[in-house]
Amino acid sequence: MMMKPQITQLSHSTKTPFLLHKPFIHGNGNGNASVVLPIISRHSFQKKKKNVGVGFIPTSNSIKAVASTTENEKATSVEAIVTVKLTVGGFLSNLGIDRGLDDIKDLLGKTVHLEFVSAELDSRTGLEKETIKAYAQWTSKEENEVKYESSFEIPEDFGEVGAILVENGHQKEMFFKDIILNGFPYGPLHINCNSWVHSKNDNPRKRVFFANKSYLPSKTPSGLGRLREEELEVLRGNGQGERKSFERVYDYDVYNDLGDPNTNEELKRPVLGGKQHPYPRRCRTGRQRCDTDPLSEKRSSGSTYVPRDESFSEEKRLTFSAKTIYSVLHALVPSLETAIFDSELGFPNFTAIDSLFNEGVNLPPFENQKKGFLSTLLPRLVKAIANTGEDVLRFETTDTMDRDKFFWFRDEEFARQTLAGVNPYSIQLVTEWPLKGKLDPKIYGPPESAITTELIERTGDQRLDDHQGGNNIICNAINQKKLFILDYHDLFLPYVSKVREIKGTTLYGSRTLFFLTPEGTLRPLAIELTRPPMDGKPQWKQVFMPCWNATGVWQWRLAKAHVLAHDSGVHQLVQHWLRTHAAIEPYVIATNRQLSVVHPIYRLLHPHFRYTMDINALAQQILINGGGIIESSFSPGKYSMELSSVAYDQQWQFNLQALPADLINRGMAVEDPTAPHGLKLIIEDYPFANDGLVLWNTIKDRPRRQKDEKWWPVLKTPEDFIEIITTIAWVASGHHAAVNFGQYSYTGYFPNRPTIARTNMPTEDPSEESWNNFLRKPESVLLECFPTQIQATRMMAVMDILSNHSPDEEYLGDLVESAWDENLYIKGAFERFKGKLMRLEGIIDKRNANKNLMNRSGAGIVAYELLKPFSPPGVTGKGVPYSISI
Repeated sequence: MMMKPQITQLSHSTKTPFLLHKPFIHGNGNGNASVVLPIISRHSFQKKKKNVGVGFIPTSNSIKAVASTTENEKATSVEAIVTVKLTVGGFLSNLGIDRGLDDIKDLLGKTVHLEFVSAELDSRTGLEKETIKAYAQWTSKEENEVKYESSFEIPEDFGEVGAILVENGHQKEMFFKDIILNGFPYGPLHINCNSWVHSKNDNPRKRVFFANKSYLPSKTPSGLGRLREEELEVLRGNGQGERKSFERVYDYDVYNDLGDPNTNEELKRPVLGGKQHPYPRRCRTGRQRCDTDPLSEKRSSGSTYVPRDESFSEEKRLTFSAKTIYSVLHALVPSLETAIFDSELGFPNFTAIDSLFNEGVNLPPFENQKKGFLSTLLPRLVKAIANTGEDVLRFETTDTMDRDKFFWFRDEEFARQTLAGVNPYSIQLVTEWPLKGKLDPKIYGPPESAITTELIERTGDQRLDDHQGGNNIICNAINQKKLFILDYHDLFLPYVSKVREIKGTTLYGSRTLFFLTPEGTLRPLAIELTRPPMDGKPQWKQVFMPCWNATGVWQWRLAKAHVLAHDSGVHQLVQHWLRTHAAIEPYVIATNRQLSVVHPIYRLLHPHFRYTMDINALAQQILINGGGIIESSFSPGKYSMELSSVAYDQQWQFNLQALPADLINRGMAVEDPTAPHGLKLIIEDYPFANDGLVLWNTIKDRPRRQKDEKWWPVLKTPEDFIEIITTIAWVASGHHAAVNFGQYSYTGYFPNRPTIARTNMPTEDPSEESWNNFLRKPESVLLECFPTQIQATRMMAVMDILSNHSPDEEYLGDLVESAWDENLYIKGAFERFKGKLMRLEGIIDKRNANKNLMNRSGAGIVAYELLKPFSPPGVTGKGVPYSISI
């Protein structure tokens, strides 16, 4: 199971697979009507109970005896108020016979049935107490909510209400927001639901909602133990059959649905997960296997199953969201392909690229398209022409381009973005020289890098010589921790020959060397591109360096384009998709399978899992699938996800996902008890790391403050447990925000970060004609290397959507989790947590205003705000949500 030996499990809990070395290698009628029914006022009174009897709580597989009482006793009259949210696709949405029947049932008060469960067993019999049953009647309708109310009496010896069983008698599912019980001497009992309740026609099993109190399994009140275990059994399922949309089953499967061999044999893809291609697990859907490939699951023509409560909210669906991507790609891409008739057509000049932000691309209507459809979906990008009603795709000018039109051209910006751009996770310290790969030289050629000491020394750069104070520039720079590298040599080299068989793309293994200047900025020294032995040709490698002659300068620019394509691929496939989206999903599944909703750790983690499974399911349909956006727009092509699996196998470890551990592992920091956060950064002005460490410690302080609670598990090493919880929370929040919400700013003007390099370097086996073309017009050669017009515009539109915050975004520290709201100690800790996040906003503003921090301030530089906790809706380049929600 790959459990790391040093990680300690909860002493009172069942097994917790998320603590792993790797996450699972293996009416409305007219819409205005409301009905007000009489409600019994609240009061206490004497009541004569009926004769002694034995009641039953029905379950799906068995009937359990419960005790009831016979003596005269006091009873409390309690009023239950049930709040149900109005939805677009479910309750109160459909006109017709079914809707009419539901309205009639509502009038009769027979649609919402409640059963109140005592938290304790009967002390005399040891059996469960008889539940108190009542129908809730529809009483009012507000703008977005419907209220159901019910009155009932609770005998004195019933004890505390620990849970409520709910049955939905409507034809369709309902979204229950909460249930409030009024009338108790100690005040209202608030039960947070925030969940879909299926129709009893779909499933006769009642839903259970527990009160807001949290319990470890061993501390669960006696009357709730069975319900707690049975609810977990429901969530685990039996591993059989195809999942239905209303179900809430969390089960594991491998990624066996990325290909589509039934449609086209060319779309067959390997299964990710297992020994050959290790990968985190996804949620099981149970679809049938492909006829042409029994290892692959058939792709769905509709939406992919996710457990019902993991789906997007109605507001999320109706605004910029993952569903918008699906709609856009099925509407925008056909229009683009009509407007740009040649899919292999590149940009003829940079003026044509600029026109995307000025004039835009005219989008001809396609079959059955309503006027204004695309402008409704993408109002930021698609503009409707008032006179004709036609749509124009016109991109918003990026912040980076707005500050400095030529920002993408500058070497200093190329280097700065490794520390303060959209991928700050790949730069690492050089600790050994000469640079040398670990691949088999018999297959891939000599492993030694062509970047040598002599080559660097020949640059004759006085600044290097003066700073190092010695003859051996490289050795001195390594000893003083001044050399850094983007190393994509060993990861990409095994795929070079495969990728080059794909039309319209190419690949190299690459190394890019940087030097840390006295000002604290990075300066690029050299780029090495390598082709392994192939097609009867020996290994080819060449080093390109900044220089002061025209031919060398243009070669350097082309080499940068290749490295940027490599960095874009690693960013999207590894640092973004693999390390956040894919790695978090097994934690979501494991948490729901192993921890009850009343478990305190479940409630601590739950906000960090919101919407992740739904966005991942959509990604499997249109982004990472065979022939999808990633494969058609990034250099590795159809090997993109397979390459992601290689990175997972070779590089991913749970303990290295913690920000401090990641920085230390890359040589970007060393432990120092005297330094802030216990770390000394090797590059002091490292914007991502500086802001990230403040955020990391703020997140870590949250479970640290809660460890003194009575429910906190007794562990030999509580700090280890806090580290685990913090790591999961960090990956879902800070890590994802850092690599996601700046995508449009840095990739919207695609020459800054091309996702694909389509042509080889002109110096690799050049023909006389190709070399002369390069000398005659090098700009055209660079444009031919860049993405095509279709590839660029498609990715620019997708990046705009992925960089967007929806109006219902939940940011770190924004609102306290509803289950904690009644605990004054935790609520106070949350307020301190929120205060620290607000202070981080001020810290970031102050840092961005510091002219000495040249990696985050200066002429034409966009301030680094990706880890600012809060943001308004839209594409803002800041804001840290709790979860991976886009």
